[in-house]
Amino acid sequence: QVQLVESGGGLVQAGGSLRLSCAASGRSFSTSTVGWFRQAPGKEREFVGYITWSGGINYADSVKGRFTISRDNAKNTLSLQMNSLKPEDTAVYYCAAQGPYELPRTSRDGYKYWGQGTQVTVSS
Repeated sequence: QVQLVESGGGLVQAGGSLRLSCAASGRSFSTSTVGWFRQAPGKEREFVGYITWSGGINYADSVKGRFTISRDNAKNTLSLQMNSLKPEDTAVYYCAAQGPYELPRTSRDGYKYWGQGTQVTVSS
């Protein structure tokens, strides 16, 4: 069992930066792929990026070059550094975790555990 709690959301102007954090509890964090998803009003929840237990990283095309995902297994934390933010990045951002040693997935149904979400609003 993994419990996830996000923090760091807020309001920022276009072109600005925000850093999201996700604190995890549970023994399987260090052996699981963890990732970020986001959901804008009226839209489906979409993949943002993941990082595997061995450090492999994958991003959605829409955030490549602007967002950076990282993890600290010693502290059971996951982070998302978001730079050059755009109004279209406005969404609720969710931290998610797969089960131990599962193949990394970009689809939401591949993730067993979810945080409660944190709002990110980018003004134009």
